[in-house]
Amino acid sequence: MTPLASADSRSGQLAARLPGSLGELEGPTAGRVELPLHLAWSGLRVFDLGQPRQRMGLYRIVLNEGMREDLPRFLDAGLLVQQWPVLRTLVGPAVRTAWENNFVELAAVARPAAA
Repeated sequence: MTPLASADSRSGQLAARLPGSLGELEGPTAGRVELPLHLAWSGLRVFDLGQPRQRMGLYRIVLNEGMREDLPRFLDAGLLVQQWPVLRTLVGPAVRTAWENNFVELAAVARPAAA
């Protein structure tokens, strides 16, 4: 498989995992969240959403590793949009592109405002 075909395959897999709309993301917004082993197999598994670094870490893991059913369980649309300007720099380019291409809300906050 060529690198280009591999990238196309990865993009297709990522797009298939995405929710139909950000409104489907109704995960927790406060408290402690424990990720299952299929998402966080090494290191920290329990995250305090009141701690910005831990919240960002949880979102990074779920965006990179989560399956379609994990996304609404662990992600909240409002928090995702709020964190996206920084979070987009912590995920791989394929993940960033898939989310921004499918959700105008994320693409809009990814671009700096015109002066």
